[in-house]
Amino acid sequence: MKAALATFAALIAMPAIASLPVGAKAPDFQTMSAKAGKTAPLKLSDALKRGPVVLYFFPAAFTPGCTIEAHEFAEATDDFVKAGATVIGMAGDSIDKLAKFSVEECRNKFAVASATPDIIKGYDVTLPQLSTRSNRTSYVIGRNGRIAYVYSDKAPEAHITNTLAAVKALKR
Repeated sequence: MKAALATFAALIAMPAIASLPVGAKAPDFQTMSAKAGKTAPLKLSDALKRGPVVLYFFPAAFTPGCTIEAHEFAEATDDFVKAGATVIGMAGDSIDKLAKFSVEECRNKFAVASATPDIIKGYDVTLPQLSTRSNRTSYVIGRNGRIAYVYSDKAPEAHITNTLAAVKALKR
């Protein structure tokens, strides 16, 4: 078990590079999501009807960096809502695991959704050697369905401040 965790940690530590450029059309998808422990279908195009979407990919629920990131997004959710945006976390975990994560780590504030291998590939966030896992990349998708901002970094902290600034810039 320790060896597997060490290997996973080493892979997460690799540089994360997202290649969907600003201005590109965000791939639409439908998957299962969880918010406050309740599961429901989620379709990106439906979420975009309400305004911009912060779609943040993270490697795995209940790992240290992903837990920090979820806590910080939860604390900032009201700021994202005031700016008109919806936050959606994405990971290659089962919906049952994400339902638990949505309560314990996302603090019932925002949805987390199951990122299928096709979604991970479509957003070009595949973690090297683990096609069912994503690297840590955050996208801000404008209401028009286009990528307005992208940020990739293995450290979780700047994802929240950077995406919030990008969402606020959309309103200017």
